Amino acid sequence: MKSVAIITARGGSKRIPRKNIKPFLGKPILEYSIEAALAADMFHEVMVSTDDGEIADMARRAGAKVPFLRSERTANDYATTADVVDEVLCAYEAAGMHFDRVCCMYPTAPFVTAKAIRTAMLLLDEKKADCVIPVVKFSFPPQRGVLVQDGRIVPKWKECMNMRSQDLEPLYHDCGQFYCLNVESFRKQKAIWMENAVPFVQDEMTVQDIDTPEDWEIAEMKYRILYGDEGAQRR
Repeated sequence: MKSVAIITARGGSKRIPRKNIKPFLGKPILEYSIEAALAADMFHEVMVSTDDGEIADMARRAGAKVPFLRSERTANDYATTADVVDEVLCAYEAAGMHFDRVCCMYPTAPFVTAKAIRTAMLLLDEKKADCVIPVVKFSFPPQRGVLVQDGRIVPKWKECMNMRSQDLEPLYHDCGQFYCLNVESFRKQKAIWMENAVPFVQDEMTVQDIDTPEDWEIAEMKYRILYGDEGAQRR
């Protein structure tokens, strides 16, 4: 069984300029994903898919491979993660390299550890899953969400408003960190979320979307709490 780690790091970022190589507690945030993938010791190839020369150079210095740059088709704002994975697999296959499993990782996921990657990859085989998706429970019950209509608050699900939180079914959401995929299943379904999807439940403290400068500050604060001021050098 051969496995590849694909780290998706497009150059364009509007809300946080140069986000994928912006320093996170002292080093480019992309390095965290590369280091975790390498330390997992699960992959025949750890590569970065990018359209950006500066990102490619940084990725190579960190130990990843960048055997080719993305095409225009997968470098625009409308390309999906599945499009990127498909392009990478096709490029490797054209070069005579075939993989059975993929771990698709995002470049702004500093909380991902080698241990988490290993666990999820082993779960993919153990459960004979199409994919393993890291998820985290919503901190507040979405069933008690509200809408704002004409300046007034309106319950989305009125029947849930007076229910106790513990009586509401727990709901989870994608962590937005990485995805473990069975290549044969991916070829058939052409999707990241596939039919036989197995959850890998994460702790809320190790999950943080980083889409805005405020998100970035929260992520650094969480990281310091977890690993201390020298945490950036832990791997």
